[in-house]
Amino acid sequence: MTETIKLDILSDPICPWCYIGKTHLDKALAQVPDHPFVIEWHPFQLNPDMPPEGMDRRAYLEGKFGGKDGAVRAYAPVVEHAQAAGLSINFEQMARTPNTLDAHRLIHWAGIEGAQTAAVDALFDAYFVQARDIGDHEVLADIADGIGLDASVIRKLLDSSADRDAIRDRDAHSRKMGITSVPTFIVAGKHAVPGAQPPELWVQVIGELQAQLAQAEA
Repeated sequence: MTETIKLDILSDPICPWCYIGKTHLDKALAQVPDHPFVIEWHPFQLNPDMPPEGMDRRAYLEGKFGGKDGAVRAYAPVVEHAQAAGLSINFEQMARTPNTLDAHRLIHWAGIEGAQTAAVDALFDAYFVQARDIGDHEVLADIADGIGLDASVIRKLLDSSADRDAIRDRDAHSRKMGITSVPTFIVAGKHAVPGAQPPELWVQVIGELQAQLAQAEA
């Protein structure tokens, strides 16, 4: 199929629903390999006011959810949906909640090299599976190396202020457009699909889009 359709995804690498949502989408794309989607990832920070160095994860969760019991209740559906999607999230080993501005910068630079989705995958794996601090520049440079980017160049960029304001501006623009949570998927620049939708929904959407494209070509 020659026609393509843009799928813009607003996401944050520390958002478990984004990780689950991408996993569902990947399953659907694998079922329909001739799908028309061209995917681009966009920055949206769950915690835009997080200190640059991040903070202790337990303190963050208890502050956000009003104590340990509140945090456990809030994360119960995440654990349930992750397991149903075949994912194992290593919450116990996560020591810090990072500021994700630099992770979004890495995704942006990876996009210039055609490796944007690889960067997103690697960040999800580093944070949710390996429980690494993806706010740490050494960790980010190592992730860059793992997806074929030049780690020394990425490290220099991270140590500079390159693209910080641009990422913040793109995040702010999404909020002004009415985006309040992630993941949010925007199909063809006009249809917003919020949340971690099941693979079946994506297969249905792809089928409808393919039918529209075929009709347009006929």
